[in-house]
Amino acid sequence: MRLRATISYDGSSFSGYQVQPNGRTVQEEVEKVLTKMHQGTFTRITASGRTDTGVHATGQVIHFDSPLTIPPPGWVKGLNAQLPADIRVLAVEQVADDFHARYDVCWKTYRYKWTLEAIPMPFERHMLSHVPGKQPDVSRMQQAAQALLGEHDFRSFSAANTSIQDFVRKIYDVRLESHGNQLHLVITGNGFLYNMVRILAGTLWEIGIGKKQPEDLAGIIAAKDRGKAGKTAPPEGLYLEKVGYEEL
Repeated sequence: MRLRATISYDGSSFSGYQVQPNGRTVQEEVEKVLTKMHQGTFTRITASGRTDTGVHATGQVIHFDSPLTIPPPGWVKGLNAQLPADIRVLAVEQVADDFHARYDVCWKTYRYKWTLEAIPMPFERHMLSHVPGKQPDVSRMQQAAQALLGEHDFRSFSAANTSIQDFVRKIYDVRLESHGNQLHLVITGNGFLYNMVRILAGTLWEIGIGKKQPEDLAGIIAAKDRGKAGKTAPPEGLYLEKVGYEEL
């Protein structure tokens, strides 16, 4: 039987989601526990997508196959009892045998968080991005962000070392939210390129502090040139918030 699980993790001490030769990863930790629950039979998990070193998730989705007849609450309890404290399983449900956590994704929502404190608290250093200096004008950032809506070639917002050929993605919603001493960028799309959200965050920040103009963003998209966009924002502010499997 195939099971779908929603998991959350603090990416601070992980070398990303995906298993790699050196470094602790989310995938390895979850597979280790599942293999133990299956009495030593290796159990592979497949995620909606990978996250990089230091990036967090509040709604990552994985699937795995199991012959065990454990009810969903039992899976949640059993996994959380054995997983390290920086990974939590939020929900488990049985799905169709042909469900695929990655290929069936219809949309994803990412949230990027900045702290606006002049001196950020030390215990927030792995959870929020801090850019010292001038405070951003959020209205400028929101004005610029509207250029992202719809379907575009987002080559300007992709890491230069990517091997993919198709840079076209569709953005359904983008907004800036103020939460006390924090500023959040929330963006939903049918897919995202490598480092795309972090580059968008860095570019919007530069618009917010006046380094770029709000109307520049449309031109940056049209240029299809990574060099025209802003700096890549740090990983610690990024969260994979939700993954959807039904069309919006």
